[in-house]
Amino acid sequence: MRENNRNTVEEDSKPLLNNIIIENMLSIAIFASGTGTNAAVIIDYFRDHPTIEVGLVVCNKEGAGVLDIAAQHGITSVVVSKQQLNDEAYFMAIMKEHETDYIVLAGFLLLIPEYLVRNFSNRIINIHPALLPKYGGKGMYGMKVHQAVRDNNEAETGITIHLVNEHYDEGEVLAQYNVAVTTEDTPEQIAKKVQVLEHLHFPVVIESAILKQGSGNF
Repeated sequence: MRENNRNTVEEDSKPLLNNIIIENMLSIAIFASGTGTNAAVIIDYFRDHPTIEVGLVVCNKEGAGVLDIAAQHGITSVVVSKQQLNDEAYFMAIMKEHETDYIVLAGFLLLIPEYLVRNFSNRIINIHPALLPKYGGKGMYGMKVHQAVRDNNEAETGITIHLVNEHYDEGEVLAQYNVAVTTEDTPEQIAKKVQVLEHLHFPVVIESAILKQGSGNF
C-alpha cells in the first residue's frame, strides 16, 4: 500500500511561496477535452495567487463543458483540431500570444506533439486516473480505466501526477495518491473516489512543481 504523501507536498509548498522571488506572474494553459471539473478546481485554486495564474484554456471539442467554465471565469479559450495542434508554427503562435509558461493537462485526450514537449520541457503536467504504470497508455482514459480496475478486482486505485514526454503516461512521476477499492464498488463509484483525490491533490502538486521549477529544483 502506498503511503499518502499529501502532507509532504503541502508542507513543501508553503516555504516556497515565501522564499522564491518571481518577478512576473507565471501563466498556465489548461488543456482539457471534457466537462472541465478538474479545470474548475485548478482555476479556483489559483485565483488571486501571488505568482501563478491560469491564462488560457485549450480544448479540442466544440461545445465541451470546460469552455463554459473558462467563460464563467473570464479566461480566454481556444478550440483546436488535431491538425492545428500538430502545426508547430500555428500552435506555438497561440502559446506565445498568451505568454504561456506551463501546460496542465486536465483530461486532454490528444497526444501532445513532440515539438510542444520540446518547447515546454519539464513544464507539461498531466494527471492520470490510476496508479501508473498500471492502466496507462493509449486508449486508457476515463471510465475505461475504472472498468479495468473493477474487472481485475484491484484492492486499490488512485491518481498519478506526472511530467509529459512523447509517449502516453510515461513521463516522470511527481506524485501518486491511492484509495481503497471494495468488491462492491462499481466503475462509477470508483470514478467518484478517484475524482475526490484529483480535486484534493492536483492543484497542490501543480503549485509545488511550478515553484520548484522556479527554484531550479524541479
